[in-house]
Amino acid sequence: MVEGWLDWVKELRAIAQTGLHYATNPFDTERFQAVREVASQMLERGSSLDRAAILRLDAAEFGYATPKVDVRGACFRDGRILLVQEVSDHGRWTLPGGWADTNETPATAAEREIEEESGFQARASKLIGAFDRDRMGCVPPFPFHVYKLVFLCDLVGGAARASVETSRVEFFAEADLPELSPGRITAGLLHTCFAHHRQPDRPSEFQ
Repeated sequence: MVEGWLDWVKELRAIAQTGLHYATNPFDTERFQAVREVASQMLERGSSLDRAAILRLDAAEFGYATPKVDVRGACFRDGRILLVQEVSDHGRWTLPGGWADTNETPATAAEREIEEESGFQARASKLIGAFDRDRMGCVPPFPFHVYKLVFLCDLVGGAARASVETSRVEFFAEADLPELSPGRITAGLLHTCFAHHRQPDRPSEFQ
């Protein structure tokens, strides 16, 4: 596929979704449905998603199109960072985290994800940064635009415990990181987390 094709697909899908939300004229509705269909065909042709999966994505999205929010928590013990091994990603590792839920703050979402995926209780103490997944270098491409909010968190209780999503929970030194889940995290972002741990007054970062 041509470089940048997924960005075009995302934009077309967002235009169609927002247009369908606001359209009052049946002809406009028909046009926006046609735009979404073209974008869906492009996505099917250029990705591993089949038509059924794309239809499920379309059915789950409505209203004004906005980026999704992924929250992650960076916790440290003795200078090592807490990572969890993902069951669904060939045993690769990432910061505990996931999609933010409705009716919870970003910090609360990060704390919840840490406990669910690692067994540790944590309290968010600082926003490390707000990042754009597409500009972080995460792969493979994702059909939605995603913001990642990463919090520095203090461990306040609990103990290491695997979950339905994670098979192992461990702490790693910066110079001895395991194989990372490239769709969720990058080594560069982990190095940023270590920098904020060493320098708590370091300004939050954003793109």
